[in-house]
Amino acid sequence: MDPEGSRHHDDPHLQVMMAGSILRKVKSRSWRKQRHFKLLEDGVTIWYKSRWAGTSHSTFLVSEVEAVREGHQSEVLLSIADEFHPNLCFTLVFRGRQGNLDLVAESQEEAQAWIQGVRKLIHNAETMGEKERLHQWVRDWFQKADKNKDGKMTFKEVRKLLKMMNVDMNEEHALHLFTMADNSDSGALAIEQFVQFHKMLTQRDEVWKVFQDYSADGEKLMLDEVESFLRLEQLEGDCSSQRAQELIDRYEPSEAAKKQGAMSLDGFQIYLCSQEGSIFKSECRDLHQDMSQPLSHYFISSSHNTYLLEDQLRGQSSLEAYIQALKRGCRCVEVDCWDGSDGEPTVYHGHTWTSKILFKDVISTLKEYAFKTSDFPVILSLENHCGVEQQTVIAQHLRQILGDTLLSTLLDGQIPQTLPSPQEMKGKILLKAKKIGDLKGLHDETLTDEATDEEETDNGDAEIPSAEDLPAEDLNHSEKKSNSQLSKLLSDLVIYCKSVHFHGFEHARLHSKCYEMSSFSESKAKKFAKESGSDFVQYNVKQLSRIYPSGIRTDSSNYNPQDLWNAGCQIVALNFQTAGMEMDLNDGLFRQNGYCGYVLKPDFMRDGNTRFSPEKPEERQHYKPLRLSIQVISGQQLPKVNQKEGSIVDPLVRVEVYGVPQDQAKAESSYINNNGFNPVWNQTLNFVIHTPELALVRFVVEDYDKTTWNDFIGQFTLPFMCIQEGYRHIHLLSKDGTAIPPSSLFVNIKITELT
Repeated sequence: MDPEGSRHHDDPHLQVMMAGSILRKVKSRSWRKQRHFKLLEDGVTIWYKSRWAGTSHSTFLVSEVEAVREGHQSEVLLSIADEFHPNLCFTLVFRGRQGNLDLVAESQEEAQAWIQGVRKLIHNAETMGEKERLHQWVRDWFQKADKNKDGKMTFKEVRKLLKMMNVDMNEEHALHLFTMADNSDSGALAIEQFVQFHKMLTQRDEVWKVFQDYSADGEKLMLDEVESFLRLEQLEGDCSSQRAQELIDRYEPSEAAKKQGAMSLDGFQIYLCSQEGSIFKSECRDLHQDMSQPLSHYFISSSHNTYLLEDQLRGQSSLEAYIQALKRGCRCVEVDCWDGSDGEPTVYHGHTWTSKILFKDVISTLKEYAFKTSDFPVILSLENHCGVEQQTVIAQHLRQILGDTLLSTLLDGQIPQTLPSPQEMKGKILLKAKKIGDLKGLHDETLTDEATDEEETDNGDAEIPSAEDLPAEDLNHSEKKSNSQLSKLLSDLVIYCKSVHFHGFEHARLHSKCYEMSSFSESKAKKFAKESGSDFVQYNVKQLSRIYPSGIRTDSSNYNPQDLWNAGCQIVALNFQTAGMEMDLNDGLFRQNGYCGYVLKPDFMRDGNTRFSPEKPEERQHYKPLRLSIQVISGQQLPKVNQKEGSIVDPLVRVEVYGVPQDQAKAESSYINNNGFNPVWNQTLNFVIHTPELALVRFVVEDYDKTTWNDFIGQFTLPFMCIQEGYRHIHLLSKDGTAIPPSSLFVNIKITELT
């Protein structure tokens, strides 16, 4: 039996899971059905079936579960809260875009066993070492392929499994390795023998060659040889024998080698595949930037139509969408508020068939999840379509639900000359909306014609459906809008993010206050960035700018955010619910600085006298272009794209650079026929980077197809300034931005000054 499984037998929570439980699976208020759930002996697979389903069942791996929420923490479980006590309810949250699983146990003890048990299994998976993780991945494949569950695999079954794993290999070679692994001569491999077989299969010549360059005896790297490799290849300038010893202690699996102060080929490969051997500089990964500068000096991870899970015409509005965005580091969320029929404001995409959620539920969700990923402030961008009465209800909910979390007074009682810093506003939620007058004193109860935000009056891109296409209750919204009024209670909650119309850069320079901010449609913002780049950069030193997608993007597609970051725009709002290159760039930019949702702009974009223009990077002070040279060496265990049994990918690697216009570039390798397991390219791609501080580099792997579009396999995006030189692994992510271990690329990176 798998040792993982035997360890689980000692844990009382996991014992309950392995014995199995009848849990109610709930999809809606009216759909709740009993299912038999249990944890299989392998300790990594959860199996469930209906009592009446005969032999058919479903399974999922614990590695697919991101978190467990206790109680009524989903819209579905909230809808049945009157029937089932929160102690019986829990939600399994899956990675990526897979829907959650809402469950109700028959007793509190059983609910706790599943909640604590799944959490333990998630924790175990997350704390595994690199070698353990690879072994677990191999075991998972073995479990999937072992159809008759006899814990053994014949050569015929192994051949089939290799195809599933994206390996198309020489049958003679495979049989030779199989025979070597079958040390009991039984004609079948048990799970540990299969792990050994996989290890022989994945011996990597390209890593062995690098190892040979530094190993005197070809068998091991001594301490001084590890040190030489780190200094000469990995360009770790401050490398010491202590650093080399740390890596041996951390990654060398052989105790005998450790005692000698040496690293074997195994240990060397494990180090190269680890986080320390990754392309991302470890110091950039952590929170390391100065967080005490004005808010306008940071790029801020920002979401558009945050309430939507899908498209903008018929999509579902959901609290889950807010949770997912906040978990992803988002620090500016959007709420579209409309008058509700029972006096409670609702949130949805007006003039469409998107479903509705209650404003107060959105705010409760915000309160709970705003600071789980990051302590730094969250901006609540309110698009207000409500009459005065329900605006007052909005203000009451904000005060009552958020309490002290809502920043509703000036920090030091002084009218600011510059915005406060993220550090000063840690743990606070800021309201961005219209405000009556300025920050100085009292005003009339209401103000006519001021409730409109830019997005309704200044949206040249908007495409509003015609009257006959609208739901009946929305027909009068447009007419009501023009003479709406603003509630003073709501207005008073706006402190540092007052929405104003944009009247030009000159007007802003002469009259604007630092706490006044404007929203721009993507087309208007791109026009300004291209035609008045340096003015836009300078404007964004003091003011916040929010950019939002065109109204005709009813499919919730995104624009390229890089063009706006180049102009210093901070709140470049994207549809987080839509995967693709644009969200890859957003994730890439905000992957640095502890994934806190704030990234300090380069110094030449924070200086009030700046004349930096993204169109003319060579004119800035200290201009120093760099050459980026990427040797794409090999790929490891790329996922299958086409699930057909005989299909193996033909992978190619494309490197894309995003930055100022002169830096936009792409180059790609040739494709490798029929090998997703260990393709070797050994091709070098070169780029010149004019503004390194703004550049992002995206590595994309695709399955080549000469007749149709290539299929996406995986990608990884990071800021140019976070790239580590030397021999590095790039751990690939899926379309959803989730990890797909152990898929990676092996590259050698060199960055030099352009002479």
